[in-house]
Amino acid sequence: MSAGWVVAIVLAIGAIAYFFSAQRARVQRDASDRSKEVPHSLPTYHGWLSFIFATVPALLVFLALSAVSSAILENRVRTEVSAHLSDTSAASLSIGIVHNVSSALNRLDLSGANVPTSYAALRDMAKSSGIVLADSGEDYMLPLAASVNADAAVHKLIGQGLTLLLSLAGAAFAYSRIRLRLRARNEVERVVLWSLLAASTVAILTTVGIVLSMLSETVHFFSEVNPLNFFFGTVWDPRFAAAGSGGTEGQFGLIPLLAGTLYIAFVSMLFAVPVGLMAAVYMGEYASSKVRSTVKPLLELLAGIPTIVYGIFAVVTLGPFFRDLSAALAGGFAFIQAQSVLTAGIVMGVMLIPVVSSLSDDVITAVPRAMRDGSLALGATRSETIRKVILPAALPGIVGALLLTASRAIGETMIVVLAAGVAARINFNPFEAMTTITVKIVNQLTGDLEFNSPQTLVAFALGLTLFALTLAMNVYALYIVRKYREQYE
Repeated sequence: MSAGWVVAIVLAIGAIAYFFSAQRARVQRDASDRSKEVPHSLPTYHGWLSFIFATVPALLVFLALSAVSSAILENRVRTEVSAHLSDTSAASLSIGIVHNVSSALNRLDLSGANVPTSYAALRDMAKSSGIVLADSGEDYMLPLAASVNADAAVHKLIGQGLTLLLSLAGAAFAYSRIRLRLRARNEVERVVLWSLLAASTVAILTTVGIVLSMLSETVHFFSEVNPLNFFFGTVWDPRFAAAGSGGTEGQFGLIPLLAGTLYIAFVSMLFAVPVGLMAAVYMGEYASSKVRSTVKPLLELLAGIPTIVYGIFAVVTLGPFFRDLSAALAGGFAFIQAQSVLTAGIVMGVMLIPVVSSLSDDVITAVPRAMRDGSLALGATRSETIRKVILPAALPGIVGALLLTASRAIGETMIVVLAAGVAARINFNPFEAMTTITVKIVNQLTGDLEFNSPQTLVAFALGLTLFALTLAMNVYALYIVRKYREQYE
């Protein structure tokens, strides 16, 4: 029985417990009408309490047992593989092969005496069934994988049995507690409160986990590369000379990548902010309801286009257009490259227009109507009202919209790869190619790499730097919002 079926059965037990518990509470309530005893909670709360008792503890135990079982089996595989290897650096590859063998045995329905004694024989059987196994497997992996499968089946059976028994016991316990004065509503609301608290904590823990994971690898990177050379270096060339050649290490200068990131984001903001803000002002203050209901959804369709499509448009259409246009203007010399900061900035700006316009429009329309009417009543024109009343009142929200836009621009990857290239250099000519931090993160983590060299670990240092950059932007934007915020009734 799969995990999905176990969850479905537990939910079914909870639904049955809900129905019978609510029915019993209704019967007790009807009987209380004659005895004049007032019930504390509605029957639905008794039903939900029984549902919670029947599902939540059982599912939590099921998840815990599954995690413990996986950890035990993984540790056993790691121990057995290490005992057969003299080179521990290949342990991860061998462990992966064991897992593949285990999966193949399950798909071929082989266990016990049916398991071949030769890895080559199993590979041939798997190949005939359309299953691909690595060529570097060893014979000892077959009995190990078969034993792991057998233990996993036992653990699975025990976990499923305990889960279903606990679900039934929880339903029976909750059903037996039903009384007129049982504070079922309070208990249900307490569970909901803790659930909301747990859900809100997930975002914080996720952020902390991401930062800690990057921080540990970043510390490892800085133990091999001088931080000063990273943060103040002006050359990005992460190549390493061959061992014993006497060559020097590659250079990991952040400055070219940081300059490219900020430059391309700046160009995209120069294009997106005026267009998006003017579109928001038009839709919020000038457009009729019919035009607004048509134009705003069409504008927001741009946000649903995948960024790879924007990148293809840039590399196929816009980039060659700018190159040919510059060649025509300069008598055959194309001073605008097909891959350039200008191309990436304009295409990224088009992608960011819906972000600016939609958020700014929501902020502008949220300004109280009384402020508009008061300004117009004092003799101000509509344009003066927008410039001197509405935009200052909406400034904090507009700053937040621009911050979100800048963060999106800084974190973009695909458009930059296709439209601006991968050349890491300091260059202030918008007609030439540059690259960004995100592009180099992808480059350094592409391919079959191990996380034990600075060439790979530098991606974590770049990621942590990008995180710190966006955090500083958020803090500064919060300062601006608090400084210029005005309170209105």
